[in-house]
Amino acid sequence: MAPMGIRLSPLGVAVFCLLAVGVIYHLYAGVISSRLAAFRQKRKVDLRDLLAVSVEAAALGGKEVKKVRDENGLKEKSKGKTKEGATELLTMGDLQSHRKMFNLIRNTFPEVTVNSEEHDDMVDKDAAWNREIPADILYKIPGGRDVPAESVTVWIDPLDATQEYTENLVKYVTTMVCVAVDGKPVIGVIHQPFTGFTAWAFVGVGSNMHPRRSYSVSPPKVIVSRSHSGKVKSYIHDAFGNNTTIIEAGGAGYKVLSLLEMPASETSPIDQADVYIHITAIKKWDICAGAALLNHLGGHMTTLKGEALDYSGMPVNKEGLVVSVGLDHKAILERLPNWDPEKH
Repeated sequence: MAPMGIRLSPLGVAVFCLLAVGVIYHLYAGVISSRLAAFRQKRKVDLRDLLAVSVEAAALGGKEVKKVRDENGLKEKSKGKTKEGATELLTMGDLQSHRKMFNLIRNTFPEVTVNSEEHDDMVDKDAAWNREIPADILYKIPGGRDVPAESVTVWIDPLDATQEYTENLVKYVTTMVCVAVDGKPVIGVIHQPFTGFTAWAFVGVGSNMHPRRSYSVSPPKVIVSRSHSGKVKSYIHDAFGNNTTIIEAGGAGYKVLSLLEMPASETSPIDQADVYIHITAIKKWDICAGAALLNHLGGHMTTLKGEALDYSGMPVNKEGLVVSVGLDHKAILERLPNWDPEKH
């Protein structure tokens, strides 16, 4: 006689599976909970650490920039032209600096968004932070500052003032890192590769920079771009009069430093300006670091309409810039003519 087969009820199987899931959940609920808690903990970023890494990244990029320039190995090529017809250049200095800066920050903080002016597929897995925090940062920022990683956007400019770099006008050249939290710049680093000086600020916490003792607005010395100027000279004369001194300079980072108290340099003295004005399109990696420095020092960087910039999302600002510190920023804005960037 053939043996009888065992027939499993579908309902019974379902009940058994549910019971098994329940048992597994109760057995491992604590483990799952602790793993989730650890994951959430990893999603926090210490801004003091990020400041230290940003300072190191800017210096490392600066070494590459100087090395390429000293060896005359620029190999420059055009990336295209601006709306005003100016050629945008790319050199080996830009690329080598980008590789050092981008990989160091990305390897140290893989969970944060990093935006760079340049793009390159080379991955340097060995680029790592040594966990050392510079003494001046430790002194002025004694404790850490944790924020959610998803709120952080890092903007890096591996070589600001590339045009001037190719012309060997190296005093204008900087490397820059900016950290924005929820679109607001909170950390700014501007490094001068050819003097070795690094300016940094953590908004509301500390900085190694100071405003100058005095500024003038009757009329001001206005610093502008020498290669992306548009019709800025006539715009400034309309605002402040034909006797206004206009300083043409390269690099947004340099222009911000021209508004501040800088250490004396016999080899590369920096211009001193009262106001920085820009009327053509400019990228956020050019200006975010300067905005953080100025915000900490009581200064302002706004659009020509006086609006604050959001340092998240798209990288282009088409609304112009007005930059000041130690002056009545609102009064400066009121003297500016109306400007429609779409018509110019």
